[in-house]
Parts: sequence; C-alpha cells; structure tokens
Amino acid sequence: MICNLLLVDDHALIRAGVRALVSDIPGYQVIGEAADGTQLLEMTLDLKPDIILLDISMKDSNGLDALERLHRALPDSKVLILSMHTEPQMIMRALEGGAHGYLLKDATATEIEQALEALRNDERYLSPAIAHTVINQALVSAQSNKPEAVENHNLTARQLEILRLIVRGKSTREIANGLTLSVKTVETHRSQIMKRLQIYDVAGLVLFCVREQIISLDD
Repeated sequence: MICNLLLVDDHALIRAGVRALVSDIPGYQVIGEAADGTQLLEMTLDLKPDIILLDISMKDSNGLDALERLHRALPDSKVLILSMHTEPQMIMRALEGGAHGYLLKDATATEIEQALEALRNDERYLSPAIAHTVINQALVSAQSNKPEAVENHNLTARQLEILRLIVRGKSTREIANGLTLSVKTVETHRSQIMKRLQIYDVAGLVLFCVREQIISLDD
C-alpha cells in the first residue's frame, strides 16, 4: 500500500529535494505541497495524507502554531518535523505540540526512510543528532517534580548500559565497538530491551529513561 505524503516548506528547493528523495523510496508518494502552514488544516482535510512533513520556521507563517491547530482538530494526524533548528525549546514544543517525529534537514536519505517507516508503523522518530538535546531538556523540565527512582526495570546491567547508549543516539555499530561486542549481540540486546519494556521506538525509550531516572544530566 502506498503511503501518501504532504510537504509543507517555504523553500521550493527543499520541497523539490525531499520529493526527489521520496521518489526513490518504494511505497511512498508526495500528493501535495504547500509553501506555508496557513492552509495546512484545509489541505490535510482535503488530501488526507498519511504523513505530513512540516517545516517549523517559515517566512509567512509559524509551523509550530500550524502544528498545534492541526493536532487539536485532527489529533491522529502524523507529522514529521523537518527542520534545521536544534534548540531544545523548539524541539520540545514541536513534540509536545503533537509531532510524531523530528528530523534535521541535513539528514541522509537512509534516515529519512527510517523516519517515514517509523511513523508509518505508528512509532515515533527522533533524529539521533538531537537525542541528547531532547534528553537534557526533558531532564531540566522534570527537576522541580522529580519522581522516586524505580530500580527494578527487569533489565540486566548490560541491557541498562546499552539502553543508555541507545537513547543518546548511538548507532548499533558504535555501541558494539564501544563495548567490544558483536553487532549481532547488540541487536539481540536491543530487541530484548524493547520487548521487556514494551517500547519499540527511541523517543519512547528516551521518555522512559527520563521518567525512571535511568539517565541523568551528569551521565
């Protein structure tokens, strides 16, 4: 089944570039484009895209405001933010405003495909390059209302070690090299971690680690 996309960005070259990348990914097609967020709700109702790729900083409109309006009207809409902004407050506002994923505009074609696939499978996606930023911001926001630490996560010490590296955006190969393990062993641990926690996306793992105090600003 084809997954239909709506592109919203005020730069025609960016839209053309994303469209070209998507055309090389089997199972996806761009069915509409917009240069600002003012028509986002109307176009979404009209075209019914499966995923919306939205820039949050456009010349004539605020993508975050458009996102929040869309989320209120159509809470089930899947939005992937595509932006150059790496400021913690901007990223957190997008995620809290209803975005299912946040991807930097300099992402590789492979990462774009991974992000689209995650949203298509009802998961969330967080660009590895900003994972640490999001973790720190979430921790800072939680300082005034810190929950009691939960020590029993049903994970081994090795799995907790690997989990901390995963939520910091480390790739499977980077984790394997750093811990002197095989890639296959790390993949097995990753699968077991997600199965035990019943969390199957990195963004969900980040929130879990913050809530359970598995990670801290000093790690």
